Amino acid sequence: MAISIRQLHPHFFGEVSGVDLRRPLTRQEATEIEAGMDKYAVLLFRDQDITDEQQLAFALNFGERENPRGGNIVKPQDSRLSTGLNDVSNLGKDGRPLPRDHRAHLFNLGNCLWHSDSSFRPIPAKFSLLSARVVNPKGGNTEFADMRAAYDALDDETKAEIEDLICEHSLMYSRGSLGFLDYTEEEKAMFKPVLQRLVRTHPVHGRKSLYLSSHAGAIKGMSVPEARVLLRDLTEHATRPEFVHVHRWTVHDLVMWDNRQTMHRVRRYDQSQPRDMRRATVAGTEPTVAQQAAE
Repeated sequence: MAISIRQLHPHFFGEVSGVDLRRPLTRQEATEIEAGMDKYAVLLFRDQDITDEQQLAFALNFGERENPRGGNIVKPQDSRLSTGLNDVSNLGKDGRPLPRDHRAHLFNLGNCLWHSDSSFRPIPAKFSLLSARVVNPKGGNTEFADMRAAYDALDDETKAEIEDLICEHSLMYSRGSLGFLDYTEEEKAMFKPVLQRLVRTHPVHGRKSLYLSSHAGAIKGMSVPEARVLLRDLTEHATRPEFVHVHRWTVHDLVMWDNRQTMHRVRRYDQSQPRDMRRATVAGTEPTVAQQAAE
């Protein structure tokens, strides 16, 4: 059965049919899916009852696995998963929902803010692939924003103003905006701000997009208040309803998105109920700007 993609939103987001992610992809299938990612920025694969190993094998068609170190406060020995996937659940190592006052739970609430995965790394992520293993009965939708369409809709004066701006991104900015300020010295060093362009150009089709994230908390050459007002204004613009698609999860959905062209956030849900979501992350290949300037 041939791969086909049906567009679900006027600007982006496609639903893929004709592929079974439990088996290895052919080179042609991988090429078609990556071309779909370039065009639609987010792809949905329904009814994919896959293992962690199959999910990771699928992700590796599109690049190397990103090293997860530095992306969370959970120490490796406390991690629930040992398969190379990122744990985006609300579950502890015992498989039960984390207490509401648990430090990891409070930190993970930052995922409810608009963000781009790994923009806090010197080389940010390329693709994220999230598999729904257990879905919360209420809430927990994931919203995606097309940052290409948002850029295109800016007026020429704003485009000129932001074209060469460089932002500082850190997990401490996003979590700090929610009042999470409890870091060890090791975590402060690990989450040291990195530099990212505010406007990115896609390497294949050449479209420009806003590179925004709750991890962005400063702009080089601007006062912090001025920078944060600009970043808030741009985020408010980029997440207007006409640029956003809401995905309502069902069990065994796999959603794959391009972090270079989108932002996303999870909506609030009942934290007393289990939600098991597992993410494979494909590493980026180059920084958006030279990092030595951050020193």
